[in-house]
Amino acid sequence: MAGLPVLAKPRDGVQIPVYVSRLTAPCIPWGDCVPNLQLFQAGSAFTIGDIEVTSFTIPHDAVDPVGFSFRAEGIKISIATDLGYLPDSVRVQLRGSDALLLESNHDLNMLKVGPYPWSVKQRVMGRMGHLSNDAACTFVREDLDHSTSTLILGHLSEHNNHPELVRQAALGALDGRSLFTKLLIAEPGKLLEAFCY
Repeated sequence: MAGLPVLAKPRDGVQIPVYVSRLTAPCIPWGDCVPNLQLFQAGSAFTIGDIEVTSFTIPHDAVDPVGFSFRAEGIKISIATDLGYLPDSVRVQLRGSDALLLESNHDLNMLKVGPYPWSVKQRVMGRMGHLSNDAACTFVREDLDHSTSTLILGHLSEHNNHPELVRQAALGALDGRSLFTKLLIAEPGKLLEAFCY
């Protein structure tokens, strides 16, 4: 949250808007730098310039967490991270995505023997925590839409996952799907290659 006030810094006398769900906004300690808040109801759609934004509720232990789909010029890009599992409502929202950023947070075995306290491990593994590599790959194997030409697996734990584990698991899930999907792994601390449609 520390980065949000920087976004609000006036540029040429104009405050850049910060879009946040109406229930999340009061939970953020803005301090003296309250940005130009643009509040939305979780599950609602709105427009920013030429981009149509659709928010959708996700299961996570935060106040009013959401994922997003963005549409412009016939292209749909969806983002689903920080969610403990993939309910049907989220699966529906991800359909028709040309590009999808999906969480693949942890390898279960690495998490179980990793450095986190047991209470944190339980939280991460829980239905309001984070998607494991196995859960992400189950979605890829069973539900990834044929229209998805770019799949980005991200929000990898630095302590409880490894990019090569994610890559190999995802390639195994894609094997036999007859999809023309480019797989990218968003590694912690590294820039992802640029792509365009």
